[in-house]
Amino acid sequence: MTASPDTRSLETGPTPDSSPTAPADLATEGLLVERTGLDLWLHRFAILLFVLICASAGVTLVILPWSLQWTDNFLLLRFPALRPLVTHGFVRGLCSGLGILDLWIGFSEAVHYHEERPPQK
Repeated sequence: MTASPDTRSLETGPTPDSSPTAPADLATEGLLVERTGLDLWLHRFAILLFVLICASAGVTLVILPWSLQWTDNFLLLRFPALRPLVTHGFVRGLCSGLGILDLWIGFSEAVHYHEERPPQK
């Protein structure tokens, strides 16, 4: 009994083309980028800017819901029906929780930042 072409590939196991791609292959395909010069410094600056924005937004979201500016502002003077919703503890806690999450994301990005070093010869 002869095997059909579809079952032959299953019987013989994986083909050489289906092996995992080595890091050297990824570098030649452009998936792993070695940053040098200006590109490296722009990447560092982008990470720094991201961390600073996350930190400032996080601190603002943690502190602002519990301050007077949260309840005495132009938006609530114009729409007084929003005051009970905005001053509810759940909404304040939700905003503070988002602020803590934002702080966590920013500092996690800063702590886990690493640069790929070229191999030493």
